[in-house]
Amino acid sequence: MKVEMNLDNDSNNLVQAPTNGNSEKLSPSTLSSLLGSKDRDYLLCSTAAAAETDQVKISDLEGKVIGIYFSANWYPPCRNFNRVLIGVYEQLKSNGSNFEIVFVSSDEDLDAFNNYRENMPWLSIPFSDLETKKALNRKYDVESIPCLVILQPDNTKDDDTYYDGVELIYRYGVDAFPFTKEKLDELRREEKRKHDSQTVTNLLTNPERDYLLDQTITRKVPVDSLKGKTVGLYLSAQWCMPCVEFTPKLISIYQKIKQALQEKGGGEDFEIVFVSNDRDQSSFESYFGTMPWLALPFRDPTARTLAKYFDVQWIPCLIIIGPDGKTVTKQGRNLINLYQENAYPFTDAKVESLEKELEEAAKSLPRSEYHAGHRHLLTLVSEGSGGGPFICCDCEEQGSGWAYQCLECGYEVHPRCIRAVTPQSSIEDRIQLDFSRQIRDVSHERFSADMATSPIPARNQANEASSKFPYKKKKERIVRQVFCF
Repeated sequence: MKVEMNLDNDSNNLVQAPTNGNSEKLSPSTLSSLLGSKDRDYLLCSTAAAAETDQVKISDLEGKVIGIYFSANWYPPCRNFNRVLIGVYEQLKSNGSNFEIVFVSSDEDLDAFNNYRENMPWLSIPFSDLETKKALNRKYDVESIPCLVILQPDNTKDDDTYYDGVELIYRYGVDAFPFTKEKLDELRREEKRKHDSQTVTNLLTNPERDYLLDQTITRKVPVDSLKGKTVGLYLSAQWCMPCVEFTPKLISIYQKIKQALQEKGGGEDFEIVFVSNDRDQSSFESYFGTMPWLALPFRDPTARTLAKYFDVQWIPCLIIIGPDGKTVTKQGRNLINLYQENAYPFTDAKVESLEKELEEAAKSLPRSEYHAGHRHLLTLVSEGSGGGPFICCDCEEQGSGWAYQCLECGYEVHPRCIRAVTPQSSIEDRIQLDFSRQIRDVSHERFSADMATSPIPARNQANEASSKFPYKKKKERIVRQVFCF
C-alpha cells in the first residue's frame, strides 16, 4: 500500500489517504529499474547542455532521500514551485543533507526541456526516454503537476513514500527534511501548539511593529484595538484580476455587516486587515486607497509569515479570526460569495443554520428551468443528488449545495442567478454569453502568465484544467481549485 499526502484545508492537518501499490527497498537494482532503462544507467547532470552529455550513475543515488519531480515549463504553477524548490534544495545541499531530486519532464519538446532545466541544480531523466517517464507517471499515479514524490532510502514500509511533496515544501520548506513520518508528526505538533496559543496580537505584530495602517497610510492603529473583534485577514493584490473583482463585493458586505452591528449595539464589531501581495508601493497605495479597512504596511515580513502559517494557496483569500483570537475559517471568501452579509460571524453554527435555510427554500423551487444564455433544460440538484462545489456560469462565483445543472453538458448556476425563459427566447442571450466567455478566457490567460512573477509564490492560482496536460485530475484537487477564482 502506498500513502498519499493530501491537505485538509479546514483543519490544517496533513491527511494520509491510502492508494494501491507496493513498497520496496531502494537498492541499486531497484533504482536502476525505476529511473533507468536497458540502454541507460545514468541521469543527466544539472550542468548538461543540449547535447545531453554530462551524466551521473543512477547507482550513485543509493542511500539518499530522493524526490521525483514531475513538472513542465509551459505551466505557470510549475514555474512558481520550481523557484521555491530550488531554494529549498540548495539550502539542504549546503547543509550536507543526503537529498537528491530527479526531474521528470512533461515539456512539449527538447528545447523547452533544456530551457527549463537550465536553472535546475538537480538531475534529470533524458527527455528522449519516453518509456521511463511514462512508467514513472503510471507507477506514482501522477494526475496533476507540479508533483514531487518523496522516496526514502529504506523504502520498505507503507508510509515511506509521500506523494504530495509539493505541499510539504510549500508548507514547511527545509524543515520538512528528511520527510519521514516522525519528522512530519513533529512539525504537526508544533503547528498545533502555535494555533492553540494563537491571538490576534501575535498574528499581526512583530518585534519592530505593533500597529496597522488606516486608509491615510500615515495614521497608526494599535493591533491591540482588534482584541475582542471578529477580524478578516484579506490577502489580495491589485495585479490579480479575481482580487480586483472580489474587493468591491467585500467592501459592500463589510459595510453592511458594520452597519448591522452598529444598529444592533452591544459592542460587537467586525474589522478587516489587508495583507498585500502587491509588487510595489504605488500599487499597494492605489489598491488600499479603495478599501475602508486597515492594512499591514507594504512588504511587512508578517505578510509572508501569515501566508505560510495559514497555508494560503490562492488569492484572494479571506481568513476569519474570532473574538477569542482563534481561527474560525479560511473560507471567508467562499462564505461571502455564498451567503453575503448573512455569513457573519462565519462560524460553523452560522453556516449550518444558513444551509438549513437553503434546504427549506429549495423545497419551493421549480424542479427544472430554462435559463437565459443556455439552450438546455437545467435541473435542480443538491450535493446528495449529483451536485457539489461548482463555479456559477452566470455570476462566475463559487457555489455549493443547491444548483441548477445541465445534465447534458455540466453547465451550472446558482438558484438565485436563474433567469427563467422559454427555450426559444434564449438564443440571443447565448450568443452574448459566448462572446463574454471568450473575453473572460483571454483575461484569464493574461492573469495566469502575470501570476508567474508574484512576489509571494502562489500555487494553484491558475486553473489546473490545462488542455496541454494529459492526466486526469483528482477529485479533491478539483474541489480545491474550484474556489480559486
